Amino acid sequence: MNTNTKPHPVSINILGKDYRVTCAVDEEETLIRSAQKLDQQMREIRASGKVNGTDRIAVMAALNLANELHLAQRNKTIAPISSISSKLANLRRKIENALENH
Repeated sequence: MNTNTKPHPVSINILGKDYRVTCAVDEEETLIRSAQKLDQQMREIRASGKVNGTDRIAVMAALNLANELHLAQRNKTIAPISSISSKLANLRRKIENALENH
């Protein structure tokens, strides 16, 4: 097995909570940057005082990030969704697994 694709645990922190997510070595940097972006979005939403509860903050952050993705695709600044949907689904499964096991 290629060592760059071999799964290993990575620690991420979102809103002060640590999560361990398994990912390939060559995906680690992207996962960490994605977690940092999510953490930033969630902190901004929480600081606005308009949304209460971590689950609602997470949903609003997800909607904001999905909107950014849609706009970037529409403006052709990133690849079409068909080329990244499997990576997003894989990342979602990893995050859900981390949340369930935390």
